[in-house]
Amino acid sequence: MKKAIITTGGHQYLVSEGETLEVETLKDEKTVKFDALLVIDGDKVTVGAPTVAGASVTAEVVAQVRAEKVTSIRYKAKKRVKKVTGHKQHLTQIKISKIA
Repeated sequence: MKKAIITTGGHQYLVSEGETLEVETLKDEKTVKFDALLVIDGDKVTVGAPTVAGASVTAEVVAQVRAEKVTSIRYKAKKRVKKVTGHKQHLTQIKISKIA
């Protein structure tokens, strides 16, 4: 089973073919191509400097989604100060179709 490490949005992900994952927002395209930093093919491991030459990971965009809401609270006792703010991060769901 082939596995690879890709980088997108400042994060690194260990992916395999057929896997679905959520990454930082990508442009509206049908397919996305990533450079592989490391490729694992059975017992053979290829490490890139900084990327593996000739290796690429192809993924198809499944959907544009939003993450769970993260709330932050500012509260001061006995001062009548309370503020609650929330944030939902925009994400892109991708499905890894091919590691070449």
